[in-house]
Amino acid sequence: MANIATFGEIMLRLSPPDGELLFQSPVLRAGFGGGEANVAVSLALLGHRSRWISVVPANPAGEAALRELRRYGVDTRAVVRGGRRLGIYYSETGSGARPSQVFYDREGSGVAEAGPGAVDWEAALAGMDWLHLTGITPAISAAAAALTTEAARAARARKMTVSLDLNYRSKLWTYGRPAPEVMRELAALADLVTGNEEDCQRSLGIGPAPEVSGGRLDSRLYADLTAEVMAAFPNVARIALTLRESYSADWNRWTAVLRNRTEFLTGPIHEIRRVVDRIGTGDAFAAGLIHGLTRPGGGTDAEALEFAVAAAALKHGIPGDFNLSTERDIAALVKGDRSGRVLR
Repeated sequence: MANIATFGEIMLRLSPPDGELLFQSPVLRAGFGGGEANVAVSLALLGHRSRWISVVPANPAGEAALRELRRYGVDTRAVVRGGRRLGIYYSETGSGARPSQVFYDREGSGVAEAGPGAVDWEAALAGMDWLHLTGITPAISAAAAALTTEAARAARARKMTVSLDLNYRSKLWTYGRPAPEVMRELAALADLVTGNEEDCQRSLGIGPAPEVSGGRLDSRLYADLTAEVMAAFPNVARIALTLRESYSADWNRWTAVLRNRTEFLTGPIHEIRRVVDRIGTGDAFAAGLIHGLTRPGGGTDAEALEFAVAAAALKHGIPGDFNLSTERDIAALVKGDRSGRVLR
């Protein structure tokens, strides 16, 4: 299996039970999550040597977050202890016509206040072959953006593969620099880019055609968009975009496309009639794709795409940030077992 590092922020996640409104319930469930940490957990469960790099405060919340990652086999030895606090986010799961919502309280977090030089990249990336980044961490603050760019450059200098999930978050880009100014620099350092059509538009300034932005699940419409991204960033060997049709908060259709330097591929469509938790599905997709591209014995890009789509489809049925599906679980869905029957 591969040696894969991720860099980013983890947060305390607080959410009400059973689809209730955020402050309707007197109880909030506590967990942890963050795009890059979610990917690290998935990759560890899929058998990879997975390392998560970050800046985490030396307090009980920080300790609990690290214990949670280590519980799933994630290597946290490269985590820098520092910062005043662990960020928090509140998650409210939607139902029917009521959409899911996320509220952030992460100002002053360890990663937000860290900047270039906070991480010894020579030590943090030692023994790693791949670095995964997202557009979430550079959206937090100018300092975090500079540190993320430093990470990407350090990985390129070591001839590592770099993947970038664009992950545009409108509530985070508030410190003055527009997202494309930061994200285009990161995309120019990436080998693999993932995201969706809005991410391309908001993060890279590459706008989809009107019929694409309308949310139709017609993968053929994404052929031109993916080609345009690869033309703008010649270093990108692959781009994969997820496609979602939302009939309600509970009922979605899901698939993805992938373009490499020779072909445009479309994944299978999964109809999800009961969405338990959408958060982390893009991270499950990214981890599944990385796994498919790096697993022993190799495989085609089409097989990697199919595996990634299935991994994300399963995550829709798992509460919390992490995709706890195993390779066996995902492989069963790839082979066509969509019945949901009890396995005895």
